[in-house]
Amino acid sequence: MSSIDIRHAHSLPMDQARQAIEQVAQKLSERFDVAYDWQGDTLRFSRTGVDGRIALEPSQLHVTATLGFLLSALKSPIEAEIRRVLAERFQGPVNG
Repeated sequence: MSSIDIRHAHSLPMDQARQAIEQVAQKLSERFDVAYDWQGDTLRFSRTGVDGRIALEPSQLHVTATLGFLLSALKSPIEAEIRRVLAERFQGPVNG
């Protein structure tokens, strides 16, 4: 198993940041059959081979995910795509 841990700064109001995260989650759900739900300000998502969360904080997002055995081999491209989407949707540098 492998894990992803990314922090990304943002300057959006919390409601706009939440909307942007929701849009990303909807696309993931449609494209990859990812189930997701909100628990407070944290969006939890899962499907076979991945379990993760996006914690929405006032000035940053914290994305964590645990990849199962098969997806562990794809960690680098998965992480690169997450970083690309965060940079596209949220202004600010990606850390972690």
